[in-house]
Amino acid sequence: MDVSTTLWVLTVVGLAALIAVDFFIGRKPHDVSIKEAGIWTVVWIVLAALFGLGLFVFAGGQPAGEFFAGFITEKSLSVDNLFVFVLIMAKFAVPSQYQQRVLLIGVLIALVLRAIFIAAGAAILASFAWVFYIFGAFLIYTAWKLIQEARADEEDEDWEENKLLKAAEKRFGVADRYHGTKLWIEQNGKRVMTPMLVVMLAIGTTDVLFALDSIPAIFGLTQDPYIVFTANAFALMGLRQLYFLIGGLLRKLVHLSYGLSVILGFIGVKLVLHALHESGVHVPEISIPVSLGVICSVLIVTTITSLRASKKQAAAEAEQPKTEGAEKDSVEA
Repeated sequence: MDVSTTLWVLTVVGLAALIAVDFFIGRKPHDVSIKEAGIWTVVWIVLAALFGLGLFVFAGGQPAGEFFAGFITEKSLSVDNLFVFVLIMAKFAVPSQYQQRVLLIGVLIALVLRAIFIAAGAAILASFAWVFYIFGAFLIYTAWKLIQEARADEEDEDWEENKLLKAAEKRFGVADRYHGTKLWIEQNGKRVMTPMLVVMLAIGTTDVLFALDSIPAIFGLTQDPYIVFTANAFALMGLRQLYFLIGGLLRKLVHLSYGLSVILGFIGVKLVLHALHESGVHVPEISIPVSLGVICSVLIVTTITSLRASKKQAAAEAEQPKTEGAEKDSVEA
C-alpha cells in the first residue's frame, strides 16, 4: 500500500485532533462513570471501524483486512496491559479523580514510544528479511512463556519501577503528596516532580515492555508501517476508557493468558512460514481472512470459558462458608 507524505500528515493531524477533543472533554478531574467509559469505548471502536471501512473503499480488501486483524490483536494484547496499570495505580495511590488524566498522558507517551519502535521495525524488515525468523521465534517463545506463567498460577501483586524511572526520581526528587494535576512544584526552594508525573512516566514506559511482543505480532499480520501505526493508535487511544469499563471484569478473564499465547504462537508460526516463503521454500502461507478468523475465534472462546470458570469459582467460594458453618454447628452439637 503506497502512502503519500500528505496522507501520513493528515492521519497524524486527525489523530491529534481526536486526542485533543478527548482531552478537552475530560480536562476537569472527575471520577469516570461506567456510562461515560462505555460511551467513549464505543466511540473509539466505531472510529476504528470507520477507518477500516475507509481503507476497504479506497485501498481494497487486503489493507482493510490487515488493519482489522492488527487492531483486534493489539486491542486484545492491550487488555493485558490493564492488569499492570491497576498495580501501578495502587502502588502510587492515585486518587480516582486523577486516574483518567494519568492514563491519557501515559498512553500518549506509550504511543510516541511505539511509533519509534514501529519505524525501527519497518526499517529493519525492509533491509533484512531474515529478521522474520527472529520475530517468529520470539513470538513462539513468548507464547510458551505465557502458558508457563498461567499454569504456575502466580498472582504478581507487586510492581517494580524500571531503572530509568528510579534514576529520574533520584535526580529530580519527588514531592510527598499529589498537588492536583500539577507535574512540577517548588519544594524547599527546589523544583521537584509530583507523584502525578511519576505515575504518568510509569504507565508510558512500562508499555514499552508490552510493545516488545505486540509490535512483532502485528508485523506478522502486515508489513505496512501505515497500517501498523494506525492499528496501534486506535487500540491504544481507547485503552483509557477500557480501563474504567472493564476494571472489575479483569479478574474474571482467568483464561486470557492462554488465549493470548495461542494468538502469539499462531502469528509466530505465520511469520516463520512467511520467512521460509521469502527464502524460496515452497510452504503454504496463512491468509489474512484465516488470521482474522483464528484471532476472533480464540478471543470469543477465551472470554466464554473465562466467564464460566469465574462463575463456578464464585459459586464454590459462596458455598464454602455454608459448608464450614454446617461443620461448626455439627461439632458444637
